[in-house]
Amino acid sequence: MNGTLRGDGVVVSGDARQRFHDARGYGRADGDEVTLARVEAAHLLYRGDLDAVDGAAFRAFFADSVAAVDRFAARFLVYADLRERGFYVAPARDGWPGAGAVGDPAVDLVVFARGEKPGGEVAHRVRVAGERQELPAADLAGRVLAVVDEESEVTYFDCGSGGGFAGATEFDSPAGVDADLMDDRVVCWDPPEDLYESGFYGQPVAGRDAAVVDALHLSLVEAADLADRDALSLDAEAVCDRGRAVEGERFDRRLSVYRQLRDRGVVPKTGYKFGADFRTYDAVESVSDLPHSEALVRVVQPDHRFHLRDLAEDVRLAGGVRKRMVFALAGDDSLAYLTVARLTP
Repeated sequence: MNGTLRGDGVVVSGDARQRFHDARGYGRADGDEVTLARVEAAHLLYRGDLDAVDGAAFRAFFADSVAAVDRFAARFLVYADLRERGFYVAPARDGWPGAGAVGDPAVDLVVFARGEKPGGEVAHRVRVAGERQELPAADLAGRVLAVVDEESEVTYFDCGSGGGFAGATEFDSPAGVDADLMDDRVVCWDPPEDLYESGFYGQPVAGRDAAVVDALHLSLVEAADLADRDALSLDAEAVCDRGRAVEGERFDRRLSVYRQLRDRGVVPKTGYKFGADFRTYDAVESVSDLPHSEALVRVVQPDHRFHLRDLAEDVRLAGGVRKRMVFALAGDDSLAYLTVARLTP
C-alpha cells in the first residue's frame, strides 16, 4: 500500500481505514481515506505495513521528515516506543483524537489509557525533547516529559503541580526569644524546649544529643521566619538584610518558599547534603522520633529553564534517597510547585 504526501499529512486509501484507522488507531478518517501524520506514516513504513510515500521507502521518507519537522527523529522514537509498549498514541494536532491538547506547544503526543482506543481516556500528554535541550520549567506541569538521549533511549518523567505536600506539623511559635545575629546565622538563647523538639527549628549549639538545649543555631532563613512571627528579639528586616548580603536576591525567593511551607504545616530543613535548598517533613511530632523527610525542594525563578541532564540528575538523586523532587518556582508575587519523578509508562 502506498501513500501520498498532501500538505503536512500522508493520505492513504483503499482498505486503509479498516487496516490502519479502525483496527489500530492510526490517523484521521474521512470516508475511505485516512490522513496520517508524518510520524504515523513513518511508523507504518518502518513496520512494513506501508510500502512507500510518493515512491519513498522508510529511509528516504524519514530523512525528508527530519528536515521538514522540528524534533522529528525524537518524536518518532518516542511514538514507536509507546506503541511497542501497547498504547494507542496520537499526534497532538487538529482533527486527531485527544485534540484538547492542540494549541499547546508543550504537547507533542497524546497517549490513551491502557486498553483505551483513540478518543477514550487520555493517560498522558507528552512533550518530547532531546537530552541537550533546555525547557522552561513553567511549561512542564501536567505533562509527561519524554527525553531521548544520545543513544536514542527514551526516559520518561511525570511532571505534576502542587508539590504533594501534606503538612500536619502542629507548633505554636513562642514570643520574643532572646537572640543574636552573628555573621551568617543566628543564635537564640534559652529557647523554649518545643522550638527545637516540636518545631524543629535550628540545631542545638551543644549538639543534637544534648540533654538540655540551652542555645540554638538558626539559619538566616529560619531566623527571618521566626522574627517575622515575633518569635525572636531580633528585627525581621535586619535578619533579611543580612540574608541578602550573604546570598543576594536568592535569599528572598528561598524565604518565601520556607514561609509558605511552614504555613502549610510542613517543616523545611536544609537540603545541602542532597544538593537542594530544602528537605521537607510533612509531620513532625518530636525530633527525638523524627520521620524520614519526604521531599527535596530546589528553589528556582519562574522563568527557569531546565538543562535536561541536570534535571535527570536531580530526579535520580531524589529517587535514590526515596524522596520526591520538587521545584519551587518563586517570583516576586508568585509561587508554584513542580514535582518531577521518573515514570515507566
